[in-house]
Amino acid sequence: MNTSDQSISQPSPGHGRDNGRLLRRSALAVAVALSVAGMTAVARITPTLPDASPLIMEQSAIQAPPSFAALVERVQAAVVNVAVTGKSVSTSAAELPGLELPDDPRFKDFFDRFFQQSPALPGRHGSQSRVEGVGSGFIVTADGYLVTSNHVVEDATEIQVVLNNGERLPAQVRGRDPKTDLALLKIEAERELPYVIFGDSDGARAGDWVVAIGNPFGLGGTATSGIISARGRDIHSGPYDDYLQIDAPINRGNSGGPLFDTSGKVIGVNTAIFSPNGGNVGIGFAVPAAQAKSVIQQLMTRGHVERGWLGVQIQKLTETLAESMKLPRTHGALVTSVTADSPAARAGLEVGDVILNFDDHDVVDMKDLPRLVADTAPGQSTRLTVWRRGQKRDLEVSIAGSPDVTANAPEPAAAALTGARLGVALAPVTGELRERFDLPGDVDGALVVEVEPGSLAAREGIRPGDVIVQAGGKPVSTPADVVSVVRESNATDQDSVLLLLNRKGDQRFVTVQIG
Repeated sequence: MNTSDQSISQPSPGHGRDNGRLLRRSALAVAVALSVAGMTAVARITPTLPDASPLIMEQSAIQAPPSFAALVERVQAAVVNVAVTGKSVSTSAAELPGLELPDDPRFKDFFDRFFQQSPALPGRHGSQSRVEGVGSGFIVTADGYLVTSNHVVEDATEIQVVLNNGERLPAQVRGRDPKTDLALLKIEAERELPYVIFGDSDGARAGDWVVAIGNPFGLGGTATSGIISARGRDIHSGPYDDYLQIDAPINRGNSGGPLFDTSGKVIGVNTAIFSPNGGNVGIGFAVPAAQAKSVIQQLMTRGHVERGWLGVQIQKLTETLAESMKLPRTHGALVTSVTADSPAARAGLEVGDVILNFDDHDVVDMKDLPRLVADTAPGQSTRLTVWRRGQKRDLEVSIAGSPDVTANAPEPAAAALTGARLGVALAPVTGELRERFDLPGDVDGALVVEVEPGSLAAREGIRPGDVIVQAGGKPVSTPADVVSVVRESNATDQDSVLLLLNRKGDQRFVTVQIG
């Protein structure tokens, strides 16, 4: 190909190839006119480019910060390593925590939570064995509350936090929220600890610089930088997906670590990577600070997260569906099911309604609705605008508390008791658990759902299905009551706690050491 015959041009916006044809026609017309006039000069038509494209900023080019050293030095003392000991039901080292892959060819590559685990100890396939793992976290209060990812600690029997200076401290889980993959830990120190604060993730934009600090592959204290690649990512990990996508290199062990803006505030909690090989390929995801701050505040005050509940199943509104319903746009959430005796049912919502607006917020996409409902306090009344049979209607609805709060955000009883070395996991007695463990209808208390093999509780004969109805001589009705008694016993240097168990209607006392 003869390069002298080629030209490269940048068409003006809105012209495209038609602009080129127009130029050629103009040149031909001028050449004909010159020929008719008997002129011998050669006419050359040279298109002129505009001085500046509308997409080019008039100011000087944006430069990367010369260094992040001052930022890292300022905040790294609040970033910690989280070391856990847990159990594995398999001896396969390949069975690592991961996200369930959606049935979508775009997600056929490996999509993994990055919690670094060591191989399980030798044993039979399917047998329980102890494993060790590492993650990251960051301190948010001077008295030792810290944030990490739920999947780092959800199966832990023992948790150690390693501070930036190398000091190791035991940690207890004060609350977990699997739906956003966040957990709140507490450590006790004899001094005030350095901490960081949450920033404004709502104001963060694609292209903003970010710095991630964490514990990749157990190396500890590692800082990487990059930009926010996108906002509002839905990676199909749960109903409240609203991730920041980043290209700052993060790997296994970074889970639970902070993502900082250039002011040193936390604008995200690193939680997942998209990777075909298990390593970083420049696509990571962080829970935005706006979501994390609300969740952590609730975990700190309640031990669990209370979310609003509407009681509907919904699906995405397609162009075909919108056209059939005479909707001008594909905005909204199409109701496919209404739960009996739910807030939605009491408000008069019907299958086939399209929810267009919730509490004065437009429902642009189906995924907007679960987050709007979840952020509404139980008991609060609000207004819905729905599209029904070609017309808009306003409905008043009183939002209820989510019925799966206990199942999805358990109280911190199991972790706290593990820290006291009882070796049991507890849950409130719900209808489902009462049926599963065949409990008498008149028995209430703290249900033992798991007993660690070889633990002090196991040695005393405690087993799943037992209900603790008294602890330390006090009646208990929830796992939190048991935790409170255990903490009081620890505070008064007692070596054991007296428990009254109900097993299939029969009651007996046991004394379990807590040292």
